[in-house]
Amino acid sequence: MNAPEDPKDNRLKQAEKITNHPEQYKVCEGCGSIVVVRAVTCPSCHAYRFDSAALRVVSQARDLAMRAANSVLASDLT
Repeated sequence: MNAPEDPKDNRLKQAEKITNHPEQYKVCEGCGSIVVVRAVTCPSCHAYRFDSAALRVVSQARDLAMRAANSVLASDLT
């Protein structure tokens, strides 16, 4: 049986994935979430303004990876 994955490790892995391909993501100007580039509205706050600059995406991914999650995820509700 595998040990449960540390949420911090998961956030770091996700940030690494995003920083390796920032052109596939954008940052929500409403809440700071990182979403895929094809998203029309943010799934977290329903905003529709985004910053898709690679530098901004990479910076936000690093910032989010280093702090604790502070939003409710679907997995938290099960």
